[in-house]
Amino acid sequence: MVLGGLVHSLLLVLLVGCAVGPDYQRPAALGANAMPTAFGDAAITNTGNWKTAEPSAHLPRGDWWEVYGDPELNRLESLTATNNQQIAVALANLEQAGAAAKVARADFFPQINGSASATRQRTSANTSPTSAAAGKSRTFNTFNVSADASWELDFWGRIRREVEGARARFTASADDLESAKLSVQAEVAIDYFTLRALDAQSDLLTRTAVAYQRALELTQNRHRAGVATELDVAQAETQLESAQAQIPAVDLQRAQLRHALAVLCGEPATTFALTPNTAASTNLPVIPVSVPSEWLESRPDISAAERKMAAANADIGVAKAAFYPRLLLNGSGGFESISASDLFNWPSHLWAIGPTLQVPIFTGGRNRAQLASARAGYNGAVATYRQTVLAAFQDVEDQLAAQSLLAKQLDQENAALASAQRTLDISNNRYKAGVEQYLDVITAQTTALAHEQSVIQLNGQRLAASVSLIKSFGAGWKQPSNTTAAR
Repeated sequence: MVLGGLVHSLLLVLLVGCAVGPDYQRPAALGANAMPTAFGDAAITNTGNWKTAEPSAHLPRGDWWEVYGDPELNRLESLTATNNQQIAVALANLEQAGAAAKVARADFFPQINGSASATRQRTSANTSPTSAAAGKSRTFNTFNVSADASWELDFWGRIRREVEGARARFTASADDLESAKLSVQAEVAIDYFTLRALDAQSDLLTRTAVAYQRALELTQNRHRAGVATELDVAQAETQLESAQAQIPAVDLQRAQLRHALAVLCGEPATTFALTPNTAASTNLPVIPVSVPSEWLESRPDISAAERKMAAANADIGVAKAAFYPRLLLNGSGGFESISASDLFNWPSHLWAIGPTLQVPIFTGGRNRAQLASARAGYNGAVATYRQTVLAAFQDVEDQLAAQSLLAKQLDQENAALASAQRTLDISNNRYKAGVEQYLDVITAQTTALAHEQSVIQLNGQRLAASVSLIKSFGAGWKQPSNTTAAR
């Protein structure tokens, strides 16, 4: 009984074994630096324990762009989801990582291969003393049907570490897919809002050129009546031509953005077009006053970096296992005969079974080099993970600052535009009354146009910045019902 229990225990240890190498422990996200308790640029609190990217970050982000209520943007995002090639590459990488995880898992099971052969052969008359003395050779057939089996007992955990690393890389690929989707979706939204702002700017310049044309005609009439000077006419012509010259430059930017959207939507730039006569949304999503710590955890790039770090840790275990013996159970069996008619008769059967122990005695330093490489890879993965977290904080802070400061700038620019319009009205009236020179009107026109262009650009920038803010949070937040927008 004691001997039987001892044998049972030894077999259990042999089958279960241990996994060499370090068990994964997630390093501190910011190293020796303390985790901030609040975002600094927008009075948005982040109190509580901050947990580092959980694998749940690979979950779909949802149709976050619908918060803008823009049908054309929704259409573009739908095209992107089905046609974008960057997303297609990330999806293929995910499928490849899934297949690699299955390949690694297959080593848990016995590997069985079958074979069948038919051979006709002639023996040498001089291969043995008997055949040499007889001076004879033999010619005969050999038929064989057999199967070979091999099973590695994962005593030191090499296979388990390989599976652990493959699964972590599969999850990281899922995160990379979500990151690619989020990046492309955000780029589509930013390009779309920027293009719509340029559309508005082009329309403004076109309307301005029409107004300047009327002003030129008025000035020419006044010159013919002897009220205005030739200098006034020349200045009006210059003002008109300056406004007209800006239109092609803006249209070039519009064309380039339209072509960029075509690529993102997976369509040829030659035939791609936006739905005409649609104005971009001016709805800014509501930004909650408090930001839960889980929002940063929803960033797929952080989660991907963390999973790659876990995979690199598993690689150390695989490299360490190479220093230890490998125990394999091998077996073969089948039928062999010189005659096909009695191949499957019981006397024709054969078999062999036995263990194989492979011990690394001398590898020329390969195993030590592989272990050093695995450790260096892990250290690099840790640094990449921490850099990703730092970049995420920077991203959030940048976008929160943009939301606040662009809103202030827009308020001031609107006030400046109102003042410039009043100045222009006064200058036009004084010029028509003969009190001012036309140069004063031109100055007022230039100032008003510049401020109006700035207002259009700032509105576009605020929409683009709100997209970047959503992206910086991993698009994982829900729009609340009772919050106020960050200004």
